[in-house]
Amino acid sequence: MVDRLHPGNPYPLGANWDGLGVNFAVFSDHAERIDLCLFEPTGRREVARMTLPERTDGVWHGYLPGATVGQLYGYRAYGPYEPHRGHRFNHHKLLLDPYARHIAGEVRWTDALYGYRLGSNRHDLSFDRRDSAAAMPKAVVEDDAFNWGNDQPPATPWSDTVIYEAHVRGLTRLHPDIRSHERGTFAALANPAVIDHLRRLGVTAVELLPVHAFVQDRYLVEKGLRNFWGYNTLGFFAPEPAYLSSGSGNELRIAVRRLHAAGIEVILDVVYNHTAEGSELGPTLSFRGLDNASYYRLLPDDLRHAINDTGTGNTVNLSHPRVLQLVMDSLRHWVRSYHVDGFRFDLGVTLGRESYGFDPGSGFFDALRQDPTLASVKLISEPWDIGPGGYQLGRHPVGFAEWNDRFRDGVRRFWRGDGGQRPEIAARLAGSGDIFDHDGRRPWASVNYAASHDGFTLADIVAYAERHNDANGEDNRDGHGENCSANWGVEGPTDDPDVEGIRARVRRSLLATVMLAHGTPMLLAGDELGRTQGGNNNAYCQDNETSWVDWAAAAEPGNAALTAFVVRLTELRRDHPLLRCRNFLHGREEPLPGVLDIAWFDDEGTAMTEDAWNDPDSRTLVLRRAGRRDDGRVEILTLALNPGDDDRTFRLPEPVLPSLVLLDTATEDLEEYRSEGRELPVAGHSAVLVLAVA
Repeated sequence: MVDRLHPGNPYPLGANWDGLGVNFAVFSDHAERIDLCLFEPTGRREVARMTLPERTDGVWHGYLPGATVGQLYGYRAYGPYEPHRGHRFNHHKLLLDPYARHIAGEVRWTDALYGYRLGSNRHDLSFDRRDSAAAMPKAVVEDDAFNWGNDQPPATPWSDTVIYEAHVRGLTRLHPDIRSHERGTFAALANPAVIDHLRRLGVTAVELLPVHAFVQDRYLVEKGLRNFWGYNTLGFFAPEPAYLSSGSGNELRIAVRRLHAAGIEVILDVVYNHTAEGSELGPTLSFRGLDNASYYRLLPDDLRHAINDTGTGNTVNLSHPRVLQLVMDSLRHWVRSYHVDGFRFDLGVTLGRESYGFDPGSGFFDALRQDPTLASVKLISEPWDIGPGGYQLGRHPVGFAEWNDRFRDGVRRFWRGDGGQRPEIAARLAGSGDIFDHDGRRPWASVNYAASHDGFTLADIVAYAERHNDANGEDNRDGHGENCSANWGVEGPTDDPDVEGIRARVRRSLLATVMLAHGTPMLLAGDELGRTQGGNNNAYCQDNETSWVDWAAAAEPGNAALTAFVVRLTELRRDHPLLRCRNFLHGREEPLPGVLDIAWFDDEGTAMTEDAWNDPDSRTLVLRRAGRRDDGRVEILTLALNPGDDDRTFRLPEPVLPSLVLLDTATEDLEEYRSEGRELPVAGHSAVLVLAVA
């Protein structure tokens, strides 16, 4: 190997092997020098250090003849350590390449990882001269070649999409049909037992919690806990090493290919709003040491401190063109190299912020929407952050779907029996048109869910009135204080058959509301199996049975019936286009004389009046949807909702036609049955779906 680098090229960024050597390129606007450090295969010993010889438009680059795939490396950046000017260069700290496509090792916590002296009375204004290389993971030169064969993305239309939110480790860690060394990894995700379960459920997309390489937080490690969720990204191009049973990124590619073959799309939950380096008091692992003032948003009047719109201590600066390029290159990488089908953007509002606040026409959104590689993938935003004006539900650009927490809270309150919920539940069932019906957006823009990773599971929504997060070590102060949940008389597990009966009904009714509403339904992994977290509504640090799906419980009669119920719901959604309308319905068209495409009634079959909508003591509601089928006949679907304690006899609205009851959440029995006349019994805490064809 030569002892000095050739000039090389400034693009592409990262380490790229051409068969004869490797080109290294890394961005830093403010560095005065950057050294490439090479390590032997274990990563313990540095074997060479060479200065990148060229700088082009802020990109430092050099070419190393003879270097090959598998070479471990890192960077050291020289420049001013002037926190008041936003600069935190410290060449004693080994830095991970932001474009690393494979990472070896993990962060081993030591004070040497910090650019300043921990414990100094000058805090982060002090300077630490200890070398951090021994505690740092190393980037690895990677070759992305993979035989994709005839892989084709399922390209499921948004209106037909059913999302299954899952954690790679949590979903598979306890699966009995998976080899022990593969449990909790991408290999397990590719296992036929897992894919068969997903196919049976009828889901069309799996949305994976973060799989980018992430860091175990020091404060969690010191408490004997682990960052389970993974919202603490260190490498935006590399899969999390702990999810690779074989050590190869091809493991994820194989999983994607097998899921595609089953007709299932893969959506990644991605965290581009912040990094694992935390606030100015955090470690120097990569971005901070390369160019703190470029990679992070800093307070304009005090550049020592980062803007904290994310609640994590830092905010990635997507207003900088090179940082925006980093994110765009990362997204393209996952589509091109791993064939993923979409992205869910954690704290999506942060990504749309400019210096003046959130802007649907921000540089990030504009770049994303015009990119030919990303134009066909699914884009989902978590439409909030903790910064000023941080709640932006419904204000994202056309082409985005958004997690709808208004749906989550509205359906929970309705089925809890809260008063005054008729207008809210009606809007949510109709696709949340009050939020999304503008600028050409469609009902699928609303991602509808009753439970997600962030909060109670479905089972816990009906078993706990309060959070129980003591295991997190934060004195039960973390997590949401208001969960819109109810325990129905007993907090937690119970043998009381009456309480258990109500819980089962409400659970089925919540699931039915998610699946029968217009919009894109999302199911939390394990909810179909009765998964509980014991009332923990913030299990981000619980890498144990609290968070892992208990597959052994799947065979229990109640849970097996619940799984069958979910299967029935996805079948209904597939079989009846009225349940997944491509356009908003406004009650202006009449598929049959006197029958509007969408209409609302009380339990007497009377059209809702303004007084009825505003009656805080009336809780029952009937939704009727009608549309013409391909065979020319008119299909009418009537959904009767009774969130109260008492059984009721509803009267179906005119015209009354011979009907078929497709679903009744009061029972585990999934058999359809005929209904004659206007009267329709609806048990308390239950919903009934009725079909008529004219």
